[in-house]
Amino acid sequence: MNSGLLKNIKQDAPAGLVVFLVAVPLCLGIALASGAPLFSGIIAGMVGGIIVTIFSGSQLGVSGPAAGLATIVLAAINDFGRFEIFLVAVVIAGIIQIVLGLARAGVIAKFFPASVIKGMLAAIGIIIFMKQIPHAFGYDKDPEGELSFQQADGENTFSELINMLDYITPGALVIAITSLVILILWERPFMKKIKAFQIIQGPLVVVVMGIILAKVMGGSSMELAREHMVDIPVASDFDGFIGQFTLPDFSVLNRGDVWLTGVIIALVASLETLLCVEATDKLDPQERVTPKNRELIAQGLGNLSSGLIGGLPVTQVIVRSSANIQSGGKTKASSLIHGILILLSAMLIPNILNMIPLASLAGILFVVGYKLAKPSLFVQMFKEGWNHFIPFVVTVGAIYFTDLLKGIGIGLVVSLLFLAYEKYGKKSA
Repeated sequence: MNSGLLKNIKQDAPAGLVVFLVAVPLCLGIALASGAPLFSGIIAGMVGGIIVTIFSGSQLGVSGPAAGLATIVLAAINDFGRFEIFLVAVVIAGIIQIVLGLARAGVIAKFFPASVIKGMLAAIGIIIFMKQIPHAFGYDKDPEGELSFQQADGENTFSELINMLDYITPGALVIAITSLVILILWERPFMKKIKAFQIIQGPLVVVVMGIILAKVMGGSSMELAREHMVDIPVASDFDGFIGQFTLPDFSVLNRGDVWLTGVIIALVASLETLLCVEATDKLDPQERVTPKNRELIAQGLGNLSSGLIGGLPVTQVIVRSSANIQSGGKTKASSLIHGILILLSAMLIPNILNMIPLASLAGILFVVGYKLAKPSLFVQMFKEGWNHFIPFVVTVGAIYFTDLLKGIGIGLVVSLLFLAYEKYGKKSA
């Protein structure tokens, strides 16, 4: 890490810690939703935080396993029958992304309208907020990181809110409410004037308090079950830790279906990355611009690395990136720190991570989601006129009820229709 990265370490280190706390359950949840070994999500988190960050030009973007790829990964693993075969497709995807970056394919990011990108941010914020409500109530059937409206447990985001009422865990609810109170208090101006609270991040206090409350509740009617906690795989020794990494089976390189899956992962991961890069740049208080082609190459190196050691495919991800920005991250040192923390914690202290209640993390993600979808954003877009507001709202709804790429596609079509009307419709009228 050079002196340029160390310059803002007082802001980047706490931000990296917060991103780490948010990332671990998301990595595990996405692996679970993908039908992959749980540790493959942790590997992807390490690779996204370390390898991609080193080669990326994005100052605030955070990479890791992406919920948008979960259905593709699940279908591929089921079709191939063996995870080792799927890893070959991830390696292929990484190589294709490197080629796309060298071919300057990042230029397509210029064609994403601002109203659609803002709609994407708002939609992700609403989804995060809604998805955390069951976790706050102690109902954890839908894994963390799963963002689809139609859920794997047979429910949808709305019906899950009704279903959870039959499975309320009082201890989890107390922890979630306490977490929210702490985080709201931490945002107050008088708290920010106290030097100690400028250094200690609210989310860290929330996690520590969650662990303490869970311990205090142990043995009582408020006790949390194992399913209400972070659940990172635990190795008995270093050899066991190394044994959790998986090597790809390159004997299948002659199979067309493996290459096709690699191409699909490369294209979807590249699109998701470019969308998140645009969104992250819009959230950056310093208004820095990420070099898109370099980002594709960095993501390609990340997927190449992840596939070689048993990880899920990676993209730049908006949930972790926005958590980084909201926590005061200044440079890519915060993302690098988060990746190193994932590696060290998985190797050295998995048992401590497994003491963190999901309800504590729900409180943190409530705040992340709210800040992405503030009511003031909707008011601002409305004031910009119907030609911006309608594509924005359509994008929000389309992403919420379908998925990121379909929703963006629908938003783009609506935005183009308004653009065409502005250019040609008014002239003919």
